[in-house]
Amino acid sequence: MKAAWWWVVSGGLWSLSSLAAPTWKAPAHLPLGELQVIELREDDPTKPSPPRPTVEDRLGPLRLRSMEPLPDGRGWRFQVQALEPGFAVIPALDLGNEQRSPELRLRVPRTIPFGGPWVGFGGGNDDRLPTIPFPWAWASLLLLPPLALIAWAVRRWRRGSGNRRLRHAMHVFHHHWPPVDRERGTLDTAHGLGRDLLAARFGEPARAWGTADFQAHNLGPWDQWAKSLDAARFGRTEPPFPAPEPLVAALDARGDAGGKP
Repeated sequence: MKAAWWWVVSGGLWSLSSLAAPTWKAPAHLPLGELQVIELREDDPTKPSPPRPTVEDRLGPLRLRSMEPLPDGRGWRFQVQALEPGFAVIPALDLGNEQRSPELRLRVPRTIPFGGPWVGFGGGNDDRLPTIPFPWAWASLLLLPPLALIAWAVRRWRRGSGNRRLRHAMHVFHHHWPPVDRERGTLDTAHGLGRDLLAARFGEPARAWGTADFQAHNLGPWDQWAKSLDAARFGRTEPPFPAPEPLVAALDARGDAGGKP
């Protein structure tokens, strides 16, 4: 009876020892994205070394970068890379000798807090993209060409304002000279438009020029223009209204439009 019991216990122990599997040696956690080394080792020197596991390019969820036997020949060394945060579960590996390695669970922490700016590994759909300020100082340099163009256009427009004013005044004056009748309102309108033309050509003081000023500036036709209007207000016809052509010719003879004597 005792002999039979001994054989049962010895057989059970032999079965358990034959089913014992190599053990994993790994760090407490795997940094995300970094290459790390884990080992599958048989520590019992009375047992044969484990054969090469049937793995290819992945070790569970880990990317397998290289695999080589341990220097003492008692197992295998794996160089792996974790590409996802969370828990990496390496399932039991079939070693081909009726043995299977134990399951290995490794924690893979995120490189950044959840919800923080995404900087590479460890980001997710709920993470925020990093805030990139707009380079207003550098972007403002792009405004220099259009601002220079606008400044040049404004300057050119202002320099030509005198010519535009003179052309407009001359155009309006042509439509009202000579007066169609000798009504006081018609005469006053013609007189005002003539003074506007003189002011556009010689400046605002020309609005008050009289005979002496016209003679000093060689504007004889305009002296007749002023005298003819004064005579028409009192019903006289002498001197007659001068034609528009000599009046315009007298202005052109004074040089550049918009200039002053």
